[in-house]
Amino acid sequence: MKTTLDLPDDLLRELKLRAVMQGRTLRDLAADFLRLGLGMATLRPAVPSPGSRVEIGADGLPIIRAVAHAPALSMSTDALIALEQTLQTQEDMQRVGSSV
Repeated sequence: MKTTLDLPDDLLRELKLRAVMQGRTLRDLAADFLRLGLGMATLRPAVPSPGSRVEIGADGLPIIRAVAHAPALSMSTDALIALEQTLQTQEDMQRVGSSV
């Protein structure tokens, strides 16, 4: 059954991160946590998916490892920031219905 939940940003971020780390869908992970909270199931251990490029750093932040030939590896920090800002602006414009 489809439903809408208004979750705190930090909770949704953590759920998404765990889903990526475990190679699972957000829907399946959330359902498992709800079943656990309702006493309907036990928590399965978190197992990173084989070949995952995502890991959690010592500071708790996600680290995404690039493939060896990724263009970002040869870009300067300034170029990466400019690219990110351009893409974010394009996404924002699309969300409000303006042409890019």
